[in-house]
Amino acid sequence: MIGRLPLSIVALAAGIAVASLVPGLSQSIRKAIGWSEPSAAQPQRKEAGGEQRKSGSDAADEKQGIVKLTEDQITTAHIDLEAAQGGTLAHRIIVPGTIIPHADRIARVAVRLSGTVAELRKKLGDPVAKDEVLAILESREVADAKSEYLAARLTNELQQDLYERDKTLWEKRISNEQQFLRSRNLAAQGRMRLDIARQKLVALGLNEQEIAAFPNEPEALLRRQPIRSPMAGRVVERKVDIGMAVGRDNLETELFVVVDLDRVWVELAVSPADLPAIKEGQAVSITARSIADKVDGKIVFISPLLDKETRAARAVAEIDNSGGVWRPGSFVTAAIAVDEQSVPLAVPASALQTIDREQVVFVRTSEGFEKRQVALGRSDDRSAEIASGLRPGETIAVSNTFLLKAEFLKAQAED
Repeated sequence: MIGRLPLSIVALAAGIAVASLVPGLSQSIRKAIGWSEPSAAQPQRKEAGGEQRKSGSDAADEKQGIVKLTEDQITTAHIDLEAAQGGTLAHRIIVPGTIIPHADRIARVAVRLSGTVAELRKKLGDPVAKDEVLAILESREVADAKSEYLAARLTNELQQDLYERDKTLWEKRISNEQQFLRSRNLAAQGRMRLDIARQKLVALGLNEQEIAAFPNEPEALLRRQPIRSPMAGRVVERKVDIGMAVGRDNLETELFVVVDLDRVWVELAVSPADLPAIKEGQAVSITARSIADKVDGKIVFISPLLDKETRAARAVAEIDNSGGVWRPGSFVTAAIAVDEQSVPLAVPASALQTIDREQVVFVRTSEGFEKRQVALGRSDDRSAEIASGLRPGETIAVSNTFLLKAEFLKAQAED
């Protein structure tokens, strides 16, 4: 077979053999004949082989599973963090509702006498404190009542002095008993008239502090009567103007409406089919389309009657509104929990994302957020049970996790 080969091929083979045996052969000759020395990395690749390729692949996968964000980026993205822990899953009934003022937190400020509005110290929407002055009235009726009280007060002081004097004289047997008894009777009558005059002022709306203070006031102020708020809240209605006559004889008696909105009611319409599952004291979660927040409350009343037109039962839930988010008149959606089950580990539904048809959560680590595949158990509209893939106490992202998903997919696409 060799004898049949062309002479050029035989010469080339001989040259390669010589080049391999002669270490001083120049590099130009080696390149010319197509021979190159193996590099230092080539033996490593041959020796390490698949092991190095595998470790490099694992490092890439590990890198792709981490979304790196700084603390400032986390804050800017409004990504909230929570520790994974046990929770409660519940079956909920969804019903429509309307925010209304709390019936026990509405005050209608009315006058108890006839008069004229001299001052208005609060306008519509102003916050007020308990016993704060809303308006000042000028009234002949209150002036007469105050004058009667002052006269009764002065008469009572005089009668009490006479009684004490006659009592001392009678005890020393200087005066007779008849004079002592007459003085005691007059003192009792004076005290009674003073009490009647004081009660009349209280009925007109004055408190004890005002009654004790006005004897030292100028005479021109005796006809002025302050109108105070019986509770803290906000002025939602004002029905009078300065100079307006108010009081009896078919005149306006209600001046202001003050409402405390720190707690409000939610009026719910429950269908007859869901009514057997609804009970007073059950937890309810309130949400609205235009409000990002949600609030939890409880049902405080269920009407025994059905509405004639809608055939729905009226239920009332009470919620906290210290932030002023829930305005009366707003339409809301209420989720009433009717069946609850405790689970050892649960996460909010907002913490879950789907990547490559797998349910994942993002666990906070020292490097960033690690994509963690989890297996789900039972769930409701708010939370899901974690069967495996996550340990109690691990910190996870529970809001705006779609941003973490987007960053992860972006990094995966770039790789």
